[in-house]
Amino acid sequence: MTAVRRTLPVLAAALLLLGSAGPAAATGYRYWSFWERTGGHWTYATQGPAFVRPDDGAVQGFRFAVSADSADASRPRGTADFDTVCAGTPARPGTKRVALVLDFGTRSDAPSGETPPARRTACARVPSDATTADALAAVAKPLRYDTNALLCAIAGYPEEGCGEQVSTGEKRTSGGAGGGPSLGLPIGAGVVALLAGAAVWQARRRRDESG
Repeated sequence: MTAVRRTLPVLAAALLLLGSAGPAAATGYRYWSFWERTGGHWTYATQGPAFVRPDDGAVQGFRFAVSADSADASRPRGTADFDTVCAGTPARPGTKRVALVLDFGTRSDAPSGETPPARRTACARVPSDATTADALAAVAKPLRYDTNALLCAIAGYPEEGCGEQVSTGEKRTSGGAGGGPSLGLPIGAGVVALLAGAAVWQARRRRDESG
């Protein structure tokens, strides 16, 4: 089965999520969002991490939060500087270094009974053709995916749940600046990209292992 075929049920699931969002924006979704840092600012990624092949020196981030609308989509918090994050990781031929910011969110974003780990950074040294998904796997295991290849957990957090719908009444201010896409975009285009990217990456990994 090709990677494209594997993504079809994933895309369908994402579209169902989009359709269930409803016009009233009374609900949000608890999930990991993917961001890229350029010019000192975070920008919501338009492709999934399995499609993005960052250059040496790139800074990318993941934020776990409940997002309900454009003003509520939370960026990774704090500053991120490649020279600081990767200061102890010298360049090597045939590899690249990617600075990753992992923001596990706030207590108000956390699933019931779980406590978010502290925000942390990591410098991933990966082959020169590696994707962001490869970089994440190199420094933030264990990763958890659902049956549709949606990224559910980074470094084992959260232990349970995956992109579940959450009433906005259950969520206090999540912290971090807004400015990401509206709910329709992260749950539609953004999550479709994340899902499809993860599916392609997992399909490629399985194919490599079987070979």
